[in-house]
Amino acid sequence: MAEKKQYDVVVVGAGPGGMTAAMYASRANLSVLMLDRGIYGGNLNNTAEIENYTGFKSIKGPDLAKEMYDGATQFGAEYAYGTVKQIELEGQLKKVTTDMDETFLAKAVVIATGSDQRHLNVPGEEEFSGRGVSYCAVCDGAFFKGKNLIVVGGGDAAVEEGEYLTQLAAKVTVLVRRDELRAEPIIQASAMKNDKMEFVYNTSVTEILGDDVKVNGVKTRNNQTGETGELAADGVFIYVGNVPMTKAFTNLDILDEQGWIKTDERMQTAVPGIYAIGDVRETPLRQVATAVGDGAIAGQQVYQYIKSMAN
Repeated sequence: MAEKKQYDVVVVGAGPGGMTAAMYASRANLSVLMLDRGIYGGNLNNTAEIENYTGFKSIKGPDLAKEMYDGATQFGAEYAYGTVKQIELEGQLKKVTTDMDETFLAKAVVIATGSDQRHLNVPGEEEFSGRGVSYCAVCDGAFFKGKNLIVVGGGDAAVEEGEYLTQLAAKVTVLVRRDELRAEPIIQASAMKNDKMEFVYNTSVTEILGDDVKVNGVKTRNNQTGETGELAADGVFIYVGNVPMTKAFTNLDILDEQGWIKTDERMQTAVPGIYAIGDVRETPLRQVATAVGDGAIAGQQVYQYIKSMAN
């Protein structure tokens, strides 16, 4: 059996919320481990420009991630790779098991695993993933210079990432399921001025088409008339919402019916000593600023919780 390493706090996820929680907890002289399945920063690394985070008029997502990481580790918090498979209770301790066959014990756990892009679940989507189907403009946009692209979605992410793609693509067509956009007015206003963007409303994608190599178009349906059609495209970028990354925590009975984690205002779940923050939480707003706020509260609360264990 591998040795179980013990910390005061294990933070599962190293996005903005997780890094903030780690900073607050380590600054309180607690031993802290951040675990993440990839590079620190989470979805910040998939974001071109951030213009709504206090202190910066505009900053690239990966640059903000690096600033946050430096702040999170300055008081001794550690960082390691690993996807958490399960959290189990061992008395007052929590046993955290990863896919790297490592086990960690902690007095408190902060879950900051965030959410993932929702899929359309239409024919061709999985088949052409990585061959023209993408969920990240920053990651894959460079492969489509001078091409015609389709963006599916009508929220902030769809419109913002669609406009980012116009820096590279010849044309970006945004397919919106409803009869209007859900994106913030300031985001809409900017996109409407972009002559390389076109918006098609009341339209759903029913299939993603391609050949043996890559995507070459989509099948569509008008949600009002039922009329079907096809649109040619070299790539399809999908932004239709998010799903929580909570599969590893189903045994804890802390999820709602949609899989989001339920907490109180102190970020405490139904299990004492287990907290949840950021996009994985049942919350009305999922932004960098709200994740950071959640992380600050959780970092302080774990200190209070661990202090109470000693009394």
